[in-house]
Amino acid sequence: MTLDYKALDWRLIGATLALSLIGVLLIMSAQHFAQSQYQQGYYLRQLVWLVFALAVFLLVVHIPLRLFDASAYVLLGASVLMLVLVLVVGSSRMGATRWFSFGPVNLAPSDIAKLTVLLALSRYLAYVKLPPQSKRRLAMSGAMVVIPVALILKQPDLGTSLVFFVILFSLWFWSGLSLIHLALILSPIASLVAASHTIAWVAYLVVLLVFLFLARPGMTFSVIAVVANLAFGTVFPFIWNRLALYQQDRILAFIDPTRDPRGTGYQIIQSKIAIGSGGLWGKGLLGGSQARLDFLPERHTDFIFSVLGEEFGLWGTAIVLLLFGYILYRSIRIATRCRSRFASNLAAGAAAILLFQLFINVGMTLGFAPVTGLALPFVSYGGTSLVLSWALLGLIVSADYRWQEY
Repeated sequence: MTLDYKALDWRLIGATLALSLIGVLLIMSAQHFAQSQYQQGYYLRQLVWLVFALAVFLLVVHIPLRLFDASAYVLLGASVLMLVLVLVVGSSRMGATRWFSFGPVNLAPSDIAKLTVLLALSRYLAYVKLPPQSKRRLAMSGAMVVIPVALILKQPDLGTSLVFFVILFSLWFWSGLSLIHLALILSPIASLVAASHTIAWVAYLVVLLVFLFLARPGMTFSVIAVVANLAFGTVFPFIWNRLALYQQDRILAFIDPTRDPRGTGYQIIQSKIAIGSGGLWGKGLLGGSQARLDFLPERHTDFIFSVLGEEFGLWGTAIVLLLFGYILYRSIRIATRCRSRFASNLAAGAAAILLFQLFINVGMTLGFAPVTGLALPFVSYGGTSLVLSWALLGLIVSADYRWQEY
């Protein structure tokens, strides 16, 4: 079937393209004063990746959603195989084995897995006949996430692994799971955090029991929730000790960056200085002293938002956040009107991935979230991340174009 380009959501596409071009501009500014010509040329490589990402976007839009539907499980299996292979023959940097290296090109299979897990979960939850709170339904869909997450944690890459749970929880909610059941499923995580202090953990367990008494989610769900919370709280020391040293340092630096201002807290402190010094109007393009004097680390990737805040101030960050807001608003509107449950799940899940990565990336630059290494979608430097983000947009635009299909 021939694609009618006029029927595509060009306002949504235009807003996303604007974000990508802003990203290229910020990367150019962030690395303009770098010592090597290779670093100064990051923005040119990002432009090349943008052209490739747009080609992938067009390819995704041209492919019928029924083909994605039919091949979802096969694609998931292929991505799991890639996650296994990267542990064996992948390229290692900074203590992590996450990439396949092809000369100057690095491919992160974990980013591809985000897309395939989204496809597989969207298919399963669209056709399964079990009720949303069914234990079998929850277990089967959870298994699709646990396997790739376990492989990604072996790399190790804690930040990326969290994205998979966001896909799972968002699609559980979108496909009918109540907020009460979702809160109980997530409650062991809160127990894990509270268990760092005995009094806080006991108080949390009391609140949990009161919540179960008032909400009455069912005896089986209540018993599982209590057992899971006790188990997670009990194993807190074991889990903490199993974390890599740099992961522990990042969590502690998030809680108190000043405990190691020249070490693990350095990034957060310098990021806050950069954003705060931008004021209302910013220092102008190439005018950021934090980037120019090399105070801000990873300024073209993880902390690109800090460059935006320093050079373009509050008005610049507001424009970028408004563009993201429009993309997410349109994505949810598209998800709500799709007649196909599969297409609706795809659009909602894609929006959840983009929203979570936006929230974490901006949050870590402001000190509201631990440093995880998650890129700012469409903006941060990185070929695989940029292609993935545009592929997700392709699924959203495709769902909108084919919204009447069942």
